[in-house]
This record gives sequence, structure tokens and C-alpha cells, in this order.
Amino acid sequence: MADQEHKPSQSPDPTEPADPDAARPPATPGTGADSHDDAAETVYDASSGAAAEDRVAVASQFQLMWWRFRRHRLAMFGGIVILLFYSVVVFADFLAYASPHASEAERSLMPPQRVYLFDDGSFSPHVFGLDSRRNPQTFQREYFANPDDKIELSFFAEGFEYNLFGFIPTNRHLIGTANDREIGESVFLLGTDVQGRDMWSRLMYATRISLTIGLVAVIVSIALGVVMGGLSGFYGGWVDMVVQRMMELLYSIPTIPLWMGLAAAVPDHWSILRIYFAITVIIALIGWTELARVVRGRLLALREEDFVMAANLAGASQFRVIFVHLVPLVLSHIIAAVSLALPAMIVAETSLSFLGLGLRPPAVSWGVLLQGAQNIQAVALTPWLLLPAIPVIVVILAFSFLGDGLRDAADPYGM
Repeated sequence: MADQEHKPSQSPDPTEPADPDAARPPATPGTGADSHDDAAETVYDASSGAAAEDRVAVASQFQLMWWRFRRHRLAMFGGIVILLFYSVVVFADFLAYASPHASEAERSLMPPQRVYLFDDGSFSPHVFGLDSRRNPQTFQREYFANPDDKIELSFFAEGFEYNLFGFIPTNRHLIGTANDREIGESVFLLGTDVQGRDMWSRLMYATRISLTIGLVAVIVSIALGVVMGGLSGFYGGWVDMVVQRMMELLYSIPTIPLWMGLAAAVPDHWSILRIYFAITVIIALIGWTELARVVRGRLLALREEDFVMAANLAGASQFRVIFVHLVPLVLSHIIAAVSLALPAMIVAETSLSFLGLGLRPPAVSWGVLLQGAQNIQAVALTPWLLLPAIPVIVVILAFSFLGDGLRDAADPYGM
């Protein structure tokens, strides 16, 4: 017995293959524990896959939102366009090469000048000066380019003085003239209006006014909409009734007569800054109701959830329950409302100013600039006066694309 040693049986077990790894069939995902292990090994054998899984496991909600937002190409394009427009808001003085209020009757309704980038094969941006003559039949002034009057352009040249960011005095501008000529009197990249004011410089300042009015109005309306809708949906009862009747009252008033009445209430002797503030408040007071309805509806459904009861039992204040626990859950709806509200605010300001109910000269906005193209004759003879409509269209489309991407990214776990 001592000489006998325990040895494994040489005969194969009929119920088990001799080489389990070789005899195991190819794994199919979701067909058993072994196949699940093989699939997991396949995934985690790749260092990049393992790193990606680890990043997703510890990522915050905002990181997940950003990763999903980057996959939306149109939203990224819209975001870049909006950033470019708001960079114009910040650097409007630098981009404008002439004072937006400098006028000259002899420069009335000059057409845009063509920019030539090369001269004799070398890079030398320049424009040709414009000469004018009276049409003997229509008695209107006509302009034509003079090739003998070449005006060279330079970058970061000196011009009129301004305060960069509001407190840095400087006189540098993006475009200037290399000749000893005043650029505001010889270069008109987008032509001039009926009073001889440079359209390019006025468009830069108009972009600043129109976009900041829309942004400030949306911030005010978002605050009102979230607060009023949150209180209405969380408390219900008489609070809900008062807020809803207020919203219905605003809905029942026709928009155009309301704008006309509120604009007429603004005194004529007010400064541009006070009129700017008044128009912003007027637009915000009208635009908060739609978001309030969305927030109210969502909070009515969420206020009975278990986590709300747990927060109350933990001693959280009602303010914290509403704005810390409930409002973030409707973030996608708020983002969707903001993406629609921003272009609506811009169109509202442009429409009011175009009709003469909003900002008025000497203020400069997209709507004020479009006032010069209110008749068919102006559109037919001076089509460059319609150029301020292009940034309006581009900004609205960019905000729409950006809103779609942000709305989808706000729910990163959705498909």
C-alpha cells in the first residue's frame, strides 16, 4: 500500500473534454456565465477600453453632458458661431474702424467697396476709392470705383480713441489705412446709410446692443420662470392659483398692443441706457411665462417622489428641496426653453426697434439699422441696407443648433 501512489486517471472523462479551452465553443454575448466572462476579458484586455470604462464610472454629470455634447456636430458648430458673435460684443470698438455716429451728407448711400488681397502677386490688401457723379435722368448720386485711387489697408492701425473693456484707453483697431488718409472717410466695407454713416462700424455696435439685450432679458426671464414655476408646482393650492391667473392674464393680452403700450410709456427724454434697461425689463416680463409652465408641470409630478419625502425628513428647507433637489431634474427642459428664448428675445428686440417701439436713434441695434430698409425702393436701390438681417438669421440658427445639442446632452444616460 505504501508503494502505491495516487495518480490521476489516464482515461478521459466522457462528460468533460480533455482540453476545455480548445473544445469550448466560441462565446456569444449574453449566452451564459462563461460567455460573459470571455466578453469581459475581451473588453478589459484593451487598455483604452478599460480606461474609458473607468472614466465613465467616476465621471460627474457635467462630464457626461460634455462628452455627449461633443458628439453633436451641429451643436458644436452653433456654439462656435455664438462665441464668435459674443467676441464681437466684447471687441466691438476694436473691430469698428470708424465712429458709428460720424455722418457726412456727401457719403450718403455709398455701396460696399470690394477688398483686393493681392497686388502684383504679393499680399497687399487694398480697396479702390469711390468717385461720384449725378445721374442726369434720375438726379441721384452714383458711385463708381476709381482704379487710380488705391487705398492700402493695414492691420492693428491707429484710429478713433475708445476704452477697451470699458477702462483701457486705446486707439488701435483691427483695420486701418497704410496711406495718410482717414479710414472713416475713405473706406466703407459695407457701404453707408442715408446719412453717410459707415455700416460696418454701426453693425459692430449693433451686434453688441442686440445680443446683450437678448442675454440679459433671458437671464431675468429664466430667474422669474424658475422661481414662479417652482413655487407654483411645489406648493400648489392658492399659490398655484395666483401664479396661474397671473400667467393667463399675460397670455390674454395681445403682444403687439402690449409692446406698443409699454414702449409709449417710456419717456422720450430718457437716456439710451435707461431706454435699454426698460426694453430689457419689458421683454423679460413677457417671456417668463412659458418656462414657468414647464417647471410647474414637472414639479407637480416630482414633488410626491420618495426622495422629496426623505429630504423633508432629513430637515431640508423647502427652498433647498425646490432649487437643489427638484429644479436640477428639469435641467433639460430649462435648457430647451433657454435655447428657444434667446433667439425669441433677439427677434423681439429687433422687431420692436424696427417698428420704432424699441430702441430709437441715436441707439444702434439690428432693428434700428433695418429701419433704413422699410420700403421696396430702398431694398431695390440700396440692398446693402438689408445686411443687418444676415447676423439675425445666423444667430437664430446657431442658437437653435446649440439648444438641440444641450437638450440632448442634459440627459446623458438617454439614448
